[in-house]
Amino acid sequence: MRRAGLPPPVGARYFQQKKLFFDKGSVFPTSSIIYHRGTTLAYVLKIKGVIICFLIAVVITALSLSAYYSGAYAVYFGSTVRKLPIYSVGTEEKVVSLSFDCAWGTDHTDAILSELERENVTATWFMVEFWTEKYPDYVSKISQAGHEIGTHSATHSYMSRLGADEIKSELTSSAEAITSVTGEAVELFRPPYGDYDDELITAAEELGLFTIQWDVDSLDWKDLSANDIAMRVINAVQPGSIILMHNNGLYTAESLPIIISTLKNRGYEFRPIGEMIYRTDYTLDSNGRQQLTSR
Repeated sequence: MRRAGLPPPVGARYFQQKKLFFDKGSVFPTSSIIYHRGTTLAYVLKIKGVIICFLIAVVITALSLSAYYSGAYAVYFGSTVRKLPIYSVGTEEKVVSLSFDCAWGTDHTDAILSELERENVTATWFMVEFWTEKYPDYVSKISQAGHEIGTHSATHSYMSRLGADEIKSELTSSAEAITSVTGEAVELFRPPYGDYDDELITAAEELGLFTIQWDVDSLDWKDLSANDIAMRVINAVQPGSIILMHNNGLYTAESLPIIISTLKNRGYEFRPIGEMIYRTDYTLDSNGRQQLTSR
């Protein structure tokens, strides 16, 4: 037995010191475990950080490419680096345009024309050349009713995949097909599928055509109900909006009285696109919205 007041033997001191660093029932020093656990945790967090940064970079790259190739690059990055079509018109006037793409059939076209006549509304119709050639009587009927007609290409192709000469051939022949029936020059062009690039817009400009898109999509081609079509349009419209519809939508004609009466009650006036857009002294913002410059 050790006498009181005497220091413990060297071995005992060693044992007591080491015991302070041992977990109960463990053969490894706690300090060592803490060190290795801390190192492992730091490593895991570092790896997670690298993975998260990589995924963010991938998402940003994907969005950038998608935005650029869809023509919306300026929306993401704040400045127009590509040519844009006209999506809408910046104006304080409560004016909007109805537009109808004509590519397939005529089953519901008479009903649409009847509703527009009843409401005293004129619209813009974009016609593909093969539709124009197949239904010249409808081309004439639409024109004689006072509506505006633009080209929707010759073959309804993805025109960004065509060369400049092919584009001009499509636009020239389709416009001539319309003019041969109506006797009116064609001034507007809507790209099939909304697909475009700089070369397409430049080619259209060189032919004296304004390239027109839309900022309100009715999705009538999906055979939505008349009420659903109308609500999509009414809730999205703003002054200067261009509304996309189709001449052969199943419930398009039925939706028109709802759309037209509601918007008229809200103070809107309907005009063909050619009467609403600015022809000169304008710029396009990053959303393709025309802004009138000072004169």
